Amino acid sequence: MKTTDATEAFAALAQDTRLEVFRLLVKAHDPDPAKGGLPAGEIAARMGLAPATLSFHLKELARAGLLASRKDGRSIIYRAQFDKVAALAAFLLEDCCEGRCGVCVSTPAETEKA
Repeated sequence: MKTTDATEAFAALAQDTRLEVFRLLVKAHDPDPAKGGLPAGEIAARMGLAPATLSFHLKELARAGLLASRKDGRSIIYRAQFDKVAALAAFLLEDCCEGRCGVCVSTPAETEKA
């Protein structure tokens, strides 16, 4: 991943509403691209957002490559792009412990115990 791509993804997530929308879509994930995600109207209802406001945030997340969309009848279904998130995490940890991430990176469960 290029630094500019990482910066764009972080910028998209560095806003409360967009981060919450993204997290909502992570919860709605399904490995089958034809199944996962949520329609825009449902996202707006769950988040309590006006359609125009949601549209703006979805556009920013999609521009950063963090969301994909598909048509389903009259609805547009949005889903989190896990490959982009995985690439972003890999970018952050790329030089961790000189490439030996298992040495210095703990799991979230291990971090909570500490």
